[in-house]
Amino acid sequence: MTANDERDINGLKAAGRVCAQAMKLMMDNAKPGMTTLELDQIGEDFLKKEGAASAPRAMYNFPGGTCISISPVIAHGIPGDHVLQDGELINIDVSAELGGYYGDTGASMVVGKSNPEYDQLLTTAKATLDKVLTVVRAGKPLNLIGKTVQEEAAKHGYNPIFDLTGHGIGRQLHEKPASIYNFHKPDDRRIMDNGLVLAIEPFLTTGRGHVVEKPDGWSLKTVDNTIAVQFEHTVIVTKGEPIILTLP
Repeated sequence: MTANDERDINGLKAAGRVCAQAMKLMMDNAKPGMTTLELDQIGEDFLKKEGAASAPRAMYNFPGGTCISISPVIAHGIPGDHVLQDGELINIDVSAELGGYYGDTGASMVVGKSNPEYDQLLTTAKATLDKVLTVVRAGKPLNLIGKTVQEEAAKHGYNPIFDLTGHGIGRQLHEKPASIYNFHKPDDRRIMDNGLVLAIEPFLTTGRGHVVEKPDGWSLKTVDNTIAVQFEHTVIVTKGEPIILTLP
């Protein structure tokens, strides 16, 4: 959608904030020994308390309030009886509807004690999202996002995940532009308009950069079982710095 007025902006900020707060609460509470279903319940209970509804559950009948992915799964992981282990690399993705507006955010982290390999990938992915936000400007090509992600990944010997993209968002979870690529696609001629609402989510991996769906029909894992991470913000494009909606 295009956020044209103060009502839209405030509605999007409220939806984004509740998503960010739920995700931070989940990340703060992710500990070895708890199940992913218990962690999911923390997030969904918070959303309900704030008057928000889980977007994947409401829109797609996803079997969880949030997505919790255990590496090498990087997206759409189903919360369940998996017990979190010390040193495990996970991704949490929270999207929700509040007052007719949608927010979407995600982050990867290590449960308990980390290691240098995970730390470097996480640091690079966070910095990549920050760098991307410096090129998100009204009037600029949309493919600058993917070009920036791919360049930042390559500097550190990583690949983007070519099969996973960001997307438009606003009045629905997924809107046009349908695919915001995480790699340079020179034939993508789309331009970022003022007020455009985007969910930007770089995925970085140590592997080849492709995913395959698991038999559960939801979970997406790297084809080569390599580690991967994701960080995501929902933003409103402006002529200057974008408005980041998913800050806790």
